[in-house]
Amino acid sequence: MPVVWGVVNVTPDSFSDGGRFSTTDLAIRQGLSLVDEGADVVDVGGESTRPGATRVSIDTEMNRVLPVVVGLVEAGVTVSVDTMRAEVAREAVNCGASIVNDVSGGRSDPKMHAVVADLAVPYVLMHWRGHSVDMNDKAVYRDTVREVRREIEEQIVMATAQGVDPTLIIVDPGIGFAKEAKHNWELLRSVDALAGGQVPILVGASRKRFLGSLLAGKDGVPREVDARDTATAALSALLAFRGIWGLRVHNVRATVDAVSVARALRFED
Repeated sequence: MPVVWGVVNVTPDSFSDGGRFSTTDLAIRQGLSLVDEGADVVDVGGESTRPGATRVSIDTEMNRVLPVVVGLVEAGVTVSVDTMRAEVAREAVNCGASIVNDVSGGRSDPKMHAVVADLAVPYVLMHWRGHSVDMNDKAVYRDTVREVRREIEEQIVMATAQGVDPTLIIVDPGIGFAKEAKHNWELLRSVDALAGGQVPILVGASRKRFLGSLLAGKDGVPREVDARDTATAALSALLAFRGIWGLRVHNVRATVDAVSVARALRFED
C-alpha cells in the first residue's frame, strides 16, 4: 500500500495552506500532527509553486525550510525537502532531510542532479515544463500520456548521466503543473504507464484545481480548496487499489483512512 507524504508549506502564498504554517514552530507542530495522523514522510517546502507564483530568494527559502527540517528530524520524522534549488537540497540533507523532492526534475537548477548524486538520497523527479509564472501557457499536448512519459524519460536520462542512482529515483507526473484538468485526468487514468513501470510513482493531486472544477456548484464556481479533501481521499483510495507507490496529500488522516479501505478490498487478511 502507498507511502503517504504529508505536506508542510512554510510559505505565505501556497495555494492550499499558505500562511497557516509560516513560522518555524507552527510548521514543526503541523509536521508532527501529520505524523500522528499516519504520514510516513513529511515534505517541507519554502517556495510556493502555485500557478502564477513568483520565486523567492534562496536565503528566504533556506530561512523558512532549514529550521523546520532540523526540528522535525530531531523528533524522529522522515523528512523530504521540496525544493528546485541544489544548494537548498544540499543544506536540507545536511540538516537531516533524507529525500529531495524537486518539482522541476532538475530542469530549473542545472546543478541539482550532480548534488543529488553526491548526496545519494532518494530523489523525486517531477514532470515539469516551466516555472509557475507562465506554466499554464505550456499546457499544450497532442498525446498527454505519451508526451509526459517521453519528457520524464528525458529527465531520468539527464539525472543518471550526472550520477544519480536510478534505483533512488521516484517519478511524479506533475499533476496540475503545465496541465489543464483534462490532462490531469488522462495522466491519472494511465499513471501505471508512466516511466514504463520501472520506477516508483508519487502522485500529488491533493486539493488541486482540477478537483475543485470537478466539484463546481451549479453556478460553475469551483469548490473551495479546503472542501476538496473528500475528493482527494476518493482518488487516493482508487490509486492505492491500483498499487500506486506514494501519495502526497494535505489531509493525511483522510488519505490514510482511504488507503486502509483500499487495502481491505485488495488483500485478504
